[in-house]
Amino acid sequence: MNIRRPVARINRPRPELAAPHPLPRRRIGLLGGSFNPAHDGHLAISRDALRHLGLDRVWWLVSPQNPLKPVADMADFADRFASARALAARDRRIVVSDLEQRLGTRYTVDTILWLKRHRCEYIVWLIGADNLLQLPKWRHWRRLLTLVPIAVFAREPYSYRASAGRVARAFAARRLEQRAARALAQHTPPAWVYLRLRRHEASSTAIRREQKSSGRRAR
Repeated sequence: MNIRRPVARINRPRPELAAPHPLPRRRIGLLGGSFNPAHDGHLAISRDALRHLGLDRVWWLVSPQNPLKPVADMADFADRFASARALAARDRRIVVSDLEQRLGTRYTVDTILWLKRHRCEYIVWLIGADNLLQLPKWRHWRRLLTLVPIAVFAREPYSYRASAGRVARAFAARRLEQRAARALAQHTPPAWVYLRLRRHEASSTAIRREQKSSGRRAR
């Protein structure tokens, strides 16, 4: 008599024991700066980034001290951080971070390297056209472009010179069309896009100038 032995199906786990589907990686835009002080222009560029780049969040990285800016004109970190948090409270998708203060990093490339080692999100660096022009002065700027995709926002009067400048020429082959901006976060760097959008005209420099002028009149 033939007796059939039971077969253990070890290759088919019970549904309730199966591993859950991994959560999709979030897409994060990083807006670094002094925020001296934070203003509506920071809010506008962040909302543009969320919309046109398909981001889940924008992190404002408040710099302890920008190496390219004078110390004398810089407000205390606590005041700048507070002004950024007060403004970001208008949009829950914007997160204000003191990461660089806690890490002690002064250069963007070091901050990005830390994030690449310790975080798993897709990251996009957000800069204005004025910073694209200034980028060759940044520490290891070529390496920075190989670490993270970059979204550049048009800003007058820098737009023409920035879009035809040294960085734009060096990485011309890695530039995406604006219509492909939503895919930038998942592109392997170097990858960058130049966004020509309506910009808010507020600037920290103009605000500080106005504050100083008002202070002189008050005295």
